[in-house]
Amino acid sequence: MPNVVVSPAVSIEYESFGDPANPPVLLVMGLGAQMLAWHADFCRALADRGRYVIRYDNRDCGLSTKFDEHPVDMGEFIATVSSGDVPTALTMVPYRLRDMADDGLGLLTALGIERAHVVGTSMGGMIAQTMALSAPERVLTLTSMMSSTGETGYGRSSPEAQATVSSPKPADREGYVTAAEKELVWASKRYGDAAAQRELAAASYDRSYYPAGVGRQLGAMILSGSRADALRELRVPTLVIHGLDDTLIDPSGGQRTAELVPGAELLLIPDMGHDRPRELWPKLIDALVSHTGRHFMRDQAPYPRPQPEQRP
Repeated sequence: MPNVVVSPAVSIEYESFGDPANPPVLLVMGLGAQMLAWHADFCRALADRGRYVIRYDNRDCGLSTKFDEHPVDMGEFIATVSSGDVPTALTMVPYRLRDMADDGLGLLTALGIERAHVVGTSMGGMIAQTMALSAPERVLTLTSMMSSTGETGYGRSSPEAQATVSSPKPADREGYVTAAEKELVWASKRYGDAAAQRELAAASYDRSYYPAGVGRQLGAMILSGSRADALRELRVPTLVIHGLDDTLIDPSGGQRTAELVPGAELLLIPDMGHDRPRELWPKLIDALVSHTGRHFMRDQAPYPRPQPEQRP
């Protein structure tokens, strides 16, 4: 998998699927999750439907740039935010969602892609929204999946999901892999797959075990605040997808997003939680192909592919 420089301080690891001559689809992953969470078979299936699919590791995750020089004590950070001392909290986290959005846009630039269809899931949906808000001329369509608007009253976690996401994961490989089963609390009730959870956890641990990045990403998400006012002015064609079984970001997060974005389409999927079970891939891929195909005709310019600068 190649690694490209997207800004003076950040390099991004990515992988692509399909024909570069096809419409590009950038897949943005969520909190602490590596690009592997966009399953390679899902990416290939989408590419087989005539899309050039790109998945990547966000900063502070996987094989992209880590911000080790900025340690975050999450207990102290949460206490500071809870006390209302936002100015101090702002000094504790080195970047925001806007910086993470700029990483994705920088990756497109490095690949010679002027405009792309952007699909983000969970925190990745928030990053994708931020891309569309900050650079609408570069986003052909937006798909916000199992995500929210940054408003505190929408997309809340259930107590069980909150307890799971807040619990530190074991540092040893066996414990880490076993603990992944706890994430079934927010998965599809019908299709939740413990074996698939363990398989992804094992692959992620072996590729890049890096829990320190999660705190900084979480801080970036918390401190970036609400996008509600900006989303009301967004004019990028938008599809919002949310699973009705989602207990990590409950469906009100998706419903609120679709309510705010003018003309947004809302797809609520029964039997989907905060996951993308293989059994629902055909429905998800059909929705993505339809959405990206419907709006592709507004930009038929070719996509030049200069050789990106790569880091060894």
